[in-house]
Amino acid sequence: MRAVVVGGGIGGLVAAIALRQRGWAVTVVESAAKFGEVGAGVQLGPNATRVLARLGLDEELTRVAVTPEVVRFCRWADDAVLTEWPVKQRMRERFGAPYYTLYRPDLIEVLARAQPAGQVLLGARVTGVATGGDGATVSTVDGRRLEADLVLGCDGIHSTVRSRTVGDAPARFSGMCAYRALVPADGTEPKVRTWLGPGRHLVAYPVGRGGRYLNLVGVVPAADWRTESWVAPGDAGDLRRHFAGWSASVAGLLDRVGGPVYRWALYDREPLPAWVARATALLGDACHPMLPFLAQGAAQAVEDAGVLAECLADADVPAALERYQRLRLPKASRIQRMSWDNNTAYHLPDGPEQRARDEAMRRGEAFALDAVSWLFEDTG
Repeated sequence: MRAVVVGGGIGGLVAAIALRQRGWAVTVVESAAKFGEVGAGVQLGPNATRVLARLGLDEELTRVAVTPEVVRFCRWADDAVLTEWPVKQRMRERFGAPYYTLYRPDLIEVLARAQPAGQVLLGARVTGVATGGDGATVSTVDGRRLEADLVLGCDGIHSTVRSRTVGDAPARFSGMCAYRALVPADGTEPKVRTWLGPGRHLVAYPVGRGGRYLNLVGVVPAADWRTESWVAPGDAGDLRRHFAGWSASVAGLLDRVGGPVYRWALYDREPLPAWVARATALLGDACHPMLPFLAQGAAQAVEDAGVLAECLADADVPAALERYQRLRLPKASRIQRMSWDNNTAYHLPDGPEQRARDEAMRRGEAFALDAVSWLFEDTG
């Protein structure tokens, strides 16, 4: 059986590895001239690291990933802890797999090394997808036609495969943009910290071998700036001004920003009613782009890939794709909606609603590990 994977990001590369281990012949088609994910950091919960371990990648990931001690939510003004997850202690014990933070290029390097020579087409932009008979055909801008039993659209929020198969849906602007930067690690225990405040929030977590950097992501209002690009330049001074008056620890982190700063506008889409059409299927941001307010974007793409490969153990491709959609669409759609809702819940102004949220977090009713444990359960 032959598959063409359109898109060589995290989800596409994991899907290619998983399908090859099921005996499929897989060609990855990537529009970029070389692998090299832009962006600084990524968080992978046990729902994703479990899949990667089953694919035999755990040893390599351990060399490049950080296992944080805790995931901690704090109040913006004084660092008061609202809730925290003891991830290093609890994740393997409860879910059978670790919680990792990684430098995105390190993760892509691990996944790219697992691709056999000659089975990746770089610099090949897909212009069309056609279905017919028992398969599908992918066309590229340079005139190539690739025939396959299955075409996977792993080509992101502006997916060509989606627009040519299940139909498109307009992107939805969140009203927010995210600044990102790397700073040297501060020597404290590795942890994921999220400060919630009026109209904005800040995330910091370790990345790189040995956790030598902190990945900073500052989410702020951006009604007049809607550029959706990973490499649009930002300004460190603007980033600091957005968080003026926040706690001394936040100010200390932002004062250390000296390297490049980037910003991108945050978009998602309403959940799609269908991800599959005949001999094609969507995966990751192509079918469920989500705001990064549950740290599940990359993890859901990995989970998609694992479940899809399990379903395709059945030689009946249409039936396997329907099963994949049935297993994955409800969970991913729920995360899309919750991530959108967190754009409000994270950014409440100080007042009665904020105090009620903070009290619910302290009681373990909101954003606590028990409240979100369904994210990390084994679905395959």
